[in-house]
Amino acid sequence: MGSFVTHLECARCGAMHDAGREQHLCSCGGPLLVRYDLERLKQAVGRENLAAREASLWRYREFLPVEEESAVISMGEGWTPVLPLARWGSRRGFSRLYLKDEGRNPTGTFKARGAAVGVSRARELGVREIAMPTAGNAGGAWSLYAARAGIRVHVAMPKDAPPGAVKECVIAGARVYLIDGLISDAGRFISRGISRHGWYDASTLKEPYRVEGKKTMGLELAEQFGWDLPDVVLYPCGGGVGLIGMWKAFEELEEVGWIGKRRPRLVAVQAEGCAPIVKAFQEGKAESEFFAGAHTVAGGIRVPKALGDFLVLRAIRDTGGAAVAVSDDEILTAMRELSEEEGLFICPEGAATLAGLLRLREAGLVGEDERIVLFNTGSGLKYTDLVSCDLSVLPADAQPE
Repeated sequence: MGSFVTHLECARCGAMHDAGREQHLCSCGGPLLVRYDLERLKQAVGRENLAAREASLWRYREFLPVEEESAVISMGEGWTPVLPLARWGSRRGFSRLYLKDEGRNPTGTFKARGAAVGVSRARELGVREIAMPTAGNAGGAWSLYAARAGIRVHVAMPKDAPPGAVKECVIAGARVYLIDGLISDAGRFISRGISRHGWYDASTLKEPYRVEGKKTMGLELAEQFGWDLPDVVLYPCGGGVGLIGMWKAFEELEEVGWIGKRRPRLVAVQAEGCAPIVKAFQEGKAESEFFAGAHTVAGGIRVPKALGDFLVLRAIRDTGGAAVAVSDDEILTAMRELSEEEGLFICPEGAATLAGLLRLREAGLVGEDERIVLFNTGSGLKYTDLVSCDLSVLPADAQPE
């Protein structure tokens, strides 16, 4: 299989680190990003080579950090469909609106991408025990992929995490700790465990490889649009790894000559009850502040302070994008509307992008004829607790009205 990785680079200070051994944060505290020999990669593969490859994220293996094919842990993740939202879009004045449905991934969310690459690389590095805090879905994905790899997992999550996600971790054999607090509190718990037991830290951006899995969303988007990127991409932003990954993917694709300089305007969508990125963007700051009292029905974006917030803000500004916050009522309304009008039962985080799009139009920040892609990051079937269903039971001989 081979790898074109040259080194790891600190996203804050630019320091270089050895990619051949286990690494986490830079000494300055910054997250590490994987760098490749893109000139050599360019000579080794062209975009015309992709057509005959498997319909999974591993079709982009040259852009990924795993050296040996035997280390790959895969369940068919990636290559999710881009679906036109013709009915919902036309009713609201959008002629070219699409949804990339990450709920079709194994484990039901986009988290399968980061888990597939992250676990595969951890296995290659000889890791036997992984630990991470999670809002729910990342823990489920990493637990299942790690089970397939024979790696033990420790997961800490807020006590009000979605019950389905908790059970997903449990059934995969993970050691699960429910924490009376937010994901930030779960993170501190995991940090104590890492210090005490030496677990491999798989927290968001505290290892370099999850973002490489998420990067494949950008690679796919480019290929699925015939290497002519859409005008606007709206993404539900918690830790922001997917948005950072797509921004990185577009840079790498330009470096190898597969796309030009034009980029989609990247839009981070958050909930009004937890909007640190939006607040920082509006105030012109390079980093966010801790968002006190964070709350929202969209648990996956309830992240009061992201380690990679400065990268998210940089990606938004570099592409001329924006950050927008929406209410929980808007999120739940969007979930219902898309189910009724398009037959798509999406997660609340994904529904936030529909509400965010309407906010952007009100502000004059999107055009009705632009090609717009919304990211749904998970299946609504993992959030059935959010659906009210008060039905009466009829006798067996009842007559339909």
